[in-house]
Order: sequence, then C-alpha cells, then structure tokens
Amino acid sequence: LVRGLCPLPSSVTRGLTWGVLSRDARYDDDDPLGAALDGNLGPAVLAAEYQHDVLVCTYIKTARVLWLSIGLPWVIQDFAASSIVSPYTKLLKPPLTMVFSTSKAVGILALAAGSATASSYVASMPVHAQGLLNESMAWMDQYYDRAAGYLYDFGSASALRHETRSSVWYALGLLARNEGDDAAQAEKIITNTIGAQFKVVPEQWYGDYQKYPEEPYVGSPHYLGSIYNSWDPNWRGFVGTTLVMALEEFPHLLSNDTQDLILQSLYNTTKGDEYRVGGVDDDNLYPAYSNPAIMRAFVSGYTGRRLGDANMTQSGESYAQEIIDLFDRANTLSEFNSGTYTGVSLFGLTLWCKYLPEDSAMTTKGPQMLAHTWQAVSQLWHPGMKNMAGPWDRAYGYDMNRYVSLMALWFWTLIGKENSSLISAVSQPSPFTSEGWHVLDESNADFPQPQVMSHAADYAWAPLFAILAEFHESLLPEGLVANLTTFPGEHTFAASTYYPPYDLVPRNISSWLSDNLTIGAESFKENVIGGPSINQESFNPAVIQWNTGDEISFISLYPTEMELDVEVSPNKLGLTYPNGTADSIFTFVVGTFIKKPTVAGWADVQGLSVNISGNVNETYSLSFAGSMGGTSSPIRDFEFWNFTYSMPQGFEGTPSVVLDVKLL
Repeated sequence: LVRGLCPLPSSVTRGLTWGVLSRDARYDDDDPLGAALDGNLGPAVLAAEYQHDVLVCTYIKTARVLWLSIGLPWVIQDFAASSIVSPYTKLLKPPLTMVFSTSKAVGILALAAGSATASSYVASMPVHAQGLLNESMAWMDQYYDRAAGYLYDFGSASALRHETRSSVWYALGLLARNEGDDAAQAEKIITNTIGAQFKVVPEQWYGDYQKYPEEPYVGSPHYLGSIYNSWDPNWRGFVGTTLVMALEEFPHLLSNDTQDLILQSLYNTTKGDEYRVGGVDDDNLYPAYSNPAIMRAFVSGYTGRRLGDANMTQSGESYAQEIIDLFDRANTLSEFNSGTYTGVSLFGLTLWCKYLPEDSAMTTKGPQMLAHTWQAVSQLWHPGMKNMAGPWDRAYGYDMNRYVSLMALWFWTLIGKENSSLISAVSQPSPFTSEGWHVLDESNADFPQPQVMSHAADYAWAPLFAILAEFHESLLPEGLVANLTTFPGEHTFAASTYYPPYDLVPRNISSWLSDNLTIGAESFKENVIGGPSINQESFNPAVIQWNTGDEISFISLYPTEMELDVEVSPNKLGLTYPNGTADSIFTFVVGTFIKKPTVAGWADVQGLSVNISGNVNETYSLSFAGSMGGTSSPIRDFEFWNFTYSMPQGFEGTPSVVLDVKLL
C-alpha cells in the first residue's frame, strides 16, 4: 500500500522492508529499529532499516511521510493520512531519534508541532503548549551532554562549555516529557546543579548557583566576585522557581533524596536572597525591580511554608506587599513594557497564583496584577507587526521578529507560534523533482530554528511556560486572547509607572498605534542615565516602528539625559530635555533596510517620510554601526544608522526636537 502511494526511486528501494508495527510488537535485541521503537508506537506505517544508506518513514499528524537518508538529502511526499493509518497513531518525540550499529543506522523523524508524545502529561496539555514544549525540547536535545549532565552553552563562542540555568529549565522539560530515561537525566541535572550551589554562608553569593560548571570558584584569588558577571544574584530566582515547579508538578518522578535535596537548596537560595538590599554591595534589587522581586517573594513564601519556617514565610509575604503597593499606584509593573522581562514577571505572578495557599497576599493579589498587566500588553501588542509598541524599559532588540523575547513564548501558548513573533520556519521551497520528491535540506526544513534569532538562549524558558500555560490562560480577562490576533484599529494608550529610587517622579507613558506605524514614548525624571537598569542600550524611552513591506524598522531615542518630556500624537513625536544645555544631543538609532543597505540621509529611510523640526541644528551627523565596520558597534546584535542632532553654538533655552512622520 505504502509503496503504491509513495513510490521510491528504484535506486533507493533496494533492501527496504515495509510493515505495520503494532504496540505489542517485539524485536530481537540486535534489531536497531526495534530498539528505537521498543513497542511504544501504536499502529504506524514505517519503513525499516536499509543497509548502509538508511531510510526510515514514519507517519505524522501533518499528513506527510518524511524520509531521512544518511548521506542523502531529505525528501518529502504528501499523502492522505486517513487512507493509511488509524487516528490513534502515537509519535516518537521530535525531531530526531537515531540509533547506530556497526554498519546500520536508523533515523526516525517525527516532527509535528503540538503532536502527542508517549507522555500522557504532554498529551494533556493544550495544543499550543504541546507545540512549545515539544519543539523547544527537540532543540535543546541537540545541546545535551549526557556524560556531563548539563546542556552545552547555546552561544557560538563557548568552546564546549556548559551552562547551568538553561540546564535546569531543560530538566523540567525532561520531567514533563518523561520518555525513556528523561526523568533520570533530569535528576542528574538537578543534583549536579545543587551540588555546585554556593553554600558558604558569609559569602555574598551564598545560595546562588554557578553560571557554568567549568568556572573557577567565585571569590577565589584569580576569580573575584563581581555581581552580574562572575555571579548573577537573579539566578537564585531563575533556578529556585524551576525547582519549585519540579517539586509541585512531578514529585512522583523524583526520588525522596532528590526532593530533600531540592528543599535544602531552596532554603539556601532563599536565605542568600535575603542578603540582597538595593544600594548595598552594588546590588540593585528593590521591590520596583519587578521580575526578580516577584520571584524572590514567591520562593521565600513557598519555601517557608514547606519547611515550617514562619520567619521565612513572613519575609516573603512582606516583600510581596511592597511589590503590590507599588503596583497598586497605577496598576502597572515598575519594570514596564519589556519584551523579555514582562514575560518573566508574568511567569512569577503565575507562580504566585498557582502554588501558594489562599492565606497568602500573593494568591489574593496575583490574579489582579496578572490581568492588569495583560490588559496593558494587549493594547500595546500589534498583531500585524508582531511587536509591542514602545516605549520599552528594557529591550534586547528593536524588533521582536528578530530576537527571542519571552513575551513571544507567552503569545505562542495563547495564539500559536505562527501568530507570535518567534520565527516559525526558515522556508525556501524547492521545486519538485521529476520523480515527484520535494527535496529538503537545512536551508528550507520546516522545523524550529530559534538559533537564527538574537538572544536565542531565552528559548530555553519554553518548558516552564508550556507547563504553566493552561493555568496561566485561565487567569486572563474574558475575550483578551481573541483580540490578540487581529489589530483593533488606530488607538492610543496611556499609563503611568514608578520605579524608586531611580525615578524621582512617576514616568508617564503615551503610545499611538495605527495599521503599519506606531509611536510610543515616556516622560521621566531620574537620577541616572539609561533608565532604572542604568543601561543606555536597553532603555528605549521613545520609539517609532513601522512596516516597510520588507521588515519592521525603527527609530529609537538613545538616552543621554536624566530628564525627558514627551508628546505623542498621530504621526508626531515631540521630545524635550527640561534640564538640557547647549551640550545636549538627540541621538536616534535607525534601522537598516533590505532594499537600501546604504543610507545617506533621511531621504533613504524606506517606507517612511521623516521631517525634523525644533531648535536643534538643521544639520546632523550620520554614522553606521556595523558588525564588520562602521563608526560604532551594533546594539543587541542590531546594526543601525546613527542620526545625531546637536544644539546651535551658544544655545540658551530648552532643547527640543519634533519628528513628523508619514508612511510612504
């Protein structure tokens, strides 16, 4: 039947064996195909091993038969699934399981986003969550070093070093998937991580976790303790929250010894986090630092209750109340509108709601905070441009379509990968050959490739979001999800937020969104340059984005002042420095363009007319920030054109500039 539907070239059919394998099938110990399947499949059409150049066929939900040949290109043939197998087909975990013997190899490709695996836990997830878990785990599987019990670092310049945080996230995904020895490998990762946890009580990094297992001991003579460099205090929260989820979701897969080890680790990380005081020892943790603050309150409240430590419990509750009080001022997170860190805060708030008892202030207030945050996100999210309109308190890029943001993962769970800003596929369809085969290779294979995006390591968060997805969605206001896929039409957004001690007054946010153009900005008066994170590259207080037809481009104000007043209206952005001087400058980071790589001025900006007015010099300096050359370097991997306006010689007054923009 299969040979009739999927005829192979005659040069390939030699040596192939076809069959329908049932769940009860058994195989000889030396049969590599049997070892790979081990009776875990329901009825499925398969092609068995082929000597030397192995070909294997397996049915998947997308109604395709995928062929893998060692040393040959991939080929694909579509056919009607219903005419071949029953609807109860089970799938191997994606994307690729391979078994090798001396002269044989078996490759099984089961790549279907959201498809059911052998894990009943995964099969019970909503379809988008299944896709997120399965695809992200398939990607991380490629980086797992079984001998070490860690993931290799995702970076391209890591020389086979490993990485701790992503390994723990992967371990949680292994517990969820629970196929083969997944649970055993998860325990290996967890015990490795906790074994390397810093346990010397007087050290500032007590209770924190190694960044990577090969690093020298933090604080040793030649590897000094440097906050956010040799050690990162926020990793207490990143790892600690994941360990809580492992305890709560999968205790049946963890030995008693491992569970005890996790509880001891949570005690250490909670006590160590209490060392953190904003402004002391170079630490910047205040209740306004939303994402780690929310995680800190949760882990303390949770661990205190599990261990019967009333002081620890109260510490978490008291800290949570400080976060709540700040939020209640205007129903906004202090760390506002970040493609990455709003995602972490939503994660933390979901933990507040899911894993703490009713007597916790976090359980009581968490759902309201999460709902208000999503209401703001839904008004700033542009489904057509797949971006959250500015301004951005902290950003890892200027276009969410080009870097992995955590909000993209939340959007995936709610509206599907194809509607999020995460890349869905790198696809360059090839023509059919004369024999009817569609040739695929790495340039056009339809599988997840987050590594082509910037900040790709954050894709490792995916298992956590997938596990929480169903509960998280249940907390959202009615009708919100349905409105995330269609742009509602031109509208404005206004909000206020406050981040003491860096904000001297609340920041006021104004945004205007239209079909293919958005403008967003915030006024502020602060005691630092670069926003509360004191980072000029990540703080984007005024942003214009538009769709050129070829890309989403941007104009972003590079912060150089401690105070800014803004005016946002349709097609217009006004910027003023209340305390500016004759030395003030307005620097605009402007995107590059596929169809116009070389820019000589505003006239070369694609798809947008830009008119500059105000009391700045009419002339401006122009430079390029490129990865291979130019006056400066890219920001967060984004190359850009730098348009900088200075003030006239001898200027007196208040520096201001107005951008009038119009789509072309």
